[in-house]
Amino acid sequence: MASLVVHFEIHAADPQRLIDFYSALFGWDFTKFGDMDYWSITTGEGSAAQGSAGHGINGGLVKRQGPSPQVGGPVTGANLVVAVDDVDATFNQGIELGAVGALPPTDMAGVGRLGYLIDPDGNIFGFISPVLSDGTDVMAAGAAG
Repeated sequence: MASLVVHFEIHAADPQRLIDFYSALFGWDFTKFGDMDYWSITTGEGSAAQGSAGHGINGGLVKRQGPSPQVGGPVTGANLVVAVDDVDATFNQGIELGAVGALPPTDMAGVGRLGYLIDPDGNIFGFISPVLSDGTDVMAAGAAG
């Protein structure tokens, strides 16, 4: 079996606050899982689901056990990076929704444009687009070369 990442989880001291945040920022759908403090996350069309392949993964949100990470503190776990159409717009919308900037939108040659935010519960996450600030699509440029 391949060692593919098939699921992610976000920990939240106040689950509803992060459900509202990620729903507004990315349009993700959250579904309560039984009586547990756990919500499944459907990230959108084309994501992998039980029994079918996809181009992205779904995840879960769970009630945090312990204190939230502190802004400026070390990252204590893995972080996720989400594909978006517009890194700058996503960064600005995240700030409006209560996130804190961790890395402002930045071009990385041959990679794309990316940014990182810290969500309202202290979790860091990133987002990326293959389109640089000058309009160059690094995926199209790579395919052409």
